[in-house]
Amino acid sequence: MYDINNLLRQNIKNLTPYSSARDEFQGEASVFLDANENAFGSPLPAAYNRYPDPMQHAIKLRLKDIKGLPVRNIFVGNGSDEAIDILFRSFCNPGVDNVIIVPPTYGMYQVSANINDVETKKVLLTDEYQLNLEGIAEAINERTKLIFICSPNNPTGNSINREDIETLLANFNGLVVVDEAYINFSRQKSFIQELTEYANLVVMQTLSKAWGLAGLRVGMAFASEEIIEVMNRVKPPYNVNEASQQLALQALQNVQQVNDWIKETLIQRDKLVITLKTMDFVLDIYPSDANFVLVKTTNATGIYNYLVEKGIIVRNRTNVELCEGCLRITVGTPEENKTLLSTLQQYK
Repeated sequence: MYDINNLLRQNIKNLTPYSSARDEFQGEASVFLDANENAFGSPLPAAYNRYPDPMQHAIKLRLKDIKGLPVRNIFVGNGSDEAIDILFRSFCNPGVDNVIIVPPTYGMYQVSANINDVETKKVLLTDEYQLNLEGIAEAINERTKLIFICSPNNPTGNSINREDIETLLANFNGLVVVDEAYINFSRQKSFIQELTEYANLVVMQTLSKAWGLAGLRVGMAFASEEIIEVMNRVKPPYNVNEASQQLALQALQNVQQVNDWIKETLIQRDKLVITLKTMDFVLDIYPSDANFVLVKTTNATGIYNYLVEKGIIVRNRTNVELCEGCLRITVGTPEENKTLLSTLQQYK
């Protein structure tokens, strides 16, 4: 049976989090002399002399409306990478515990595991880029704390079968982390709707992709209240800066603009695929639920180097397991896509 107390590191159970000045006082005041800030302001048009809200309440209230979730189920972090790292530090004992990843997948799961001295058990996706449930079941042991699943998957672009993820959630006593960085581009519904069904589910999303805020570094995790409470205890006191909070809050008012961009991205993705399929060096283009396509070619490295010489940068994934010969190409603006395609048509 899943029990968060069986997963938490003992030192995290006993942790007394840092109490910041802004944690100890909440409310309205006219004079703040509690945090040793520069009372005269900052040498910028906007005043950034005050520490930001450590719990990002305004952003979470807006996300509550957009996602249909209570604030207590929302974590906001310095990119999704911070949420990944906090999960490792909260639940995985270094040198003792392990996690499962399913390559090809987002590389930060492995990097964060290495930084935290946590063993990763790799269970390759099938040839159709779906979960190998039997392989995962065989890899799980009593020290397995987390399973990371990226859906839609990076770098393959496809969504993972929902029923397979639900099978893991129902049968695994650790946490199943579903990374939905690209969910806005997908026909699949978010696993956020399943949080009430599965206490061991963590869903990660980001404002870096569809929302166009990669430079601000704002990521989100959605989970049970007890998991979110742990993440908030472990995070640094002011993990999302004031500029990012203010700008993210402004962006979150513009849902229609983002939806329009998503629709245009999907139109451009389809056009990109149609033209790429006509090129002799393209062997396959895998189905995508994301804002990129994975393209199997006759010579990925040669094509990549050719494009670099022309000032066009794509991602060479040929050295990634199950992605031999593949380039990952992000969907750009119509003008960028036209430049890419016309350049590729001249490749020999």
